[in-house]
Amino acid sequence: MTTDSPFGRILCAMVTPFTGSGALDLDGAQRLADRLVSAGCDGLVLSGTTGESPTTSDAEKAELVAAVRESVGDRASIVTGVGTSDTRHTLELAAAAEKAGADGVLVVSPYYSRPPQDALEAHFREVADASGLPVMLYDIPGRTGTRIEPETVLRVAEHPRIVAVKDCSYDFLGAQKVLARTGLAYYAGCDEHNLALYAVGGAGCVSTVANLVPDRLRAVLDAFDAGDTAEAARLQQRATELVELVMASGLPGTVTVKGLLNDLGLPSGPVRAPLRPADRDTVGGLRAAYERLMA
Repeated sequence: MTTDSPFGRILCAMVTPFTGSGALDLDGAQRLADRLVSAGCDGLVLSGTTGESPTTSDAEKAELVAAVRESVGDRASIVTGVGTSDTRHTLELAAAAEKAGADGVLVVSPYYSRPPQDALEAHFREVADASGLPVMLYDIPGRTGTRIEPETVLRVAEHPRIVAVKDCSYDFLGAQKVLARTGLAYYAGCDEHNLALYAVGGAGCVSTVANLVPDRLRAVLDAFDAGDTAEAARLQQRATELVELVMASGLPGTVTVKGLLNDLGLPSGPVRAPLRPADRDTVGGLRAAYERLMA
């Protein structure tokens, strides 16, 4: 890992496998993690949006980190989501993540309460002060209701343990402003932006689609690093159909990804309520797009 990409370039926002009865499937998580790392992922982001963090318990989150660490060893970084709507709870999860073996924590804006920017800044600083782990901020206002404004990111970037951002803000100009003025590692959190953000100085991606095609997404950035920007663009465009079906079908990405993983016979299992599984037509469309991309 480099200072520009502290957790690697290709990070998978990994689903959390469950058994048929809905229990945490640690064996499945270990097998899926091993497959993803073997296929080219530098890191795994656990217990994020795709990992169904709102419906997993604190104990399950810690167990998942420990199991995945056992599976991948030092072959990949592990970042785990600890963000909640309660600062005290977030601090507890960060401490548990460190004890379980995580390399970093993903901290989302506190949701529902919608704190103003000064309170948001204080929240991030308190988490970073209390944790021995580096922090990746997670800017996803469509889910939290609160944007991490670029000016707030610039201020908290001064903290030595706030090192990265997962950007789902759809504010490309704002991301470039922060990149130009800080040493923060910016990771695309929306797969359609993977190449675009990387091309202007981003660190890589935290990808939901990487659960399915990690090698194809890595090839995009590999081509760019090799100086073949035309090939990088071609590969990014070739993945567009699957990206759209996974991320913009009207269903949460964890629903579409788990639907296809199950169809492929890979570790996944059901989603937890209130989410519901993808229907057969949706899975069929995903499978067809997947096969075209893999051909």
